[in-house]
Amino acid sequence: MKYKRVLLKISGEALSGKKEMGIDFNRVLEICSEIKEVKEKYGVEIAIVVGGGNFWRGRSNTNMDRCTSDHIGMLGTTMNALAVGDAFKQLGVEVRVQTGIEMRQIAEYYIRLRADRHLEKGRIVIFGCGTGNPFFSTDTAAALRAAEINADIVLKATNVDGIYTADPKKDPKATKIDHLSHIEVINQKLNVMDATATTLCMDNDIPILVYNMNVYGNLEKVIQGEEIGTFVN
Repeated sequence: MKYKRVLLKISGEALSGKKEMGIDFNRVLEICSEIKEVKEKYGVEIAIVVGGGNFWRGRSNTNMDRCTSDHIGMLGTTMNALAVGDAFKQLGVEVRVQTGIEMRQIAEYYIRLRADRHLEKGRIVIFGCGTGNPFFSTDTAAALRAAEINADIVLKATNVDGIYTADPKKDPKATKIDHLSHIEVINQKLNVMDATATTLCMDNDIPILVYNMNVYGNLEKVIQGEEIGTFVN
């Protein structure tokens, strides 16, 4: 096992499965089953940040007040966090959902030391509401939470097998990049994570690994340290 504690970033779109919007709970169960297997096999400590793009994208709603739009997006991430948490419970995994905005009736309020304690006890911790502040993406939340809990790496689970020189769906000449530095990601505007998230990882010496979550077994390969996806450090 190469990593003891990881921060896994899952997009909201990944939870919608074949649907265009909302949650495909069967797909959520598939994702959580693979995470459970890796956790039980290797004892790795896992924290998860979920996006909310399957419900809402704040930046695309240009006619709305940005703060209001981002707050709606935070509620979307909370719905996803609760769904992922429920899937883990059905699979018999101890889990806690923490939110960056206080919602005491449905989840714990995020407290770093409490999250750290949950992880030490073998629980999976799911972070909702992003950072709890508007104008920051869930990628930035992933970088921030990774720094706060001293994660060894940020795992960016995507629908492609790494970072490419261009969008491989649009450009047939796009080539995969195996290794990059944080500053190269920023300078080349590769859009792996937004610049704020990448800079935060760079400043705190947190590597990023971008890999395809749709291939079963890839998460185990990542934890074992196999060279898949694109490694940013």
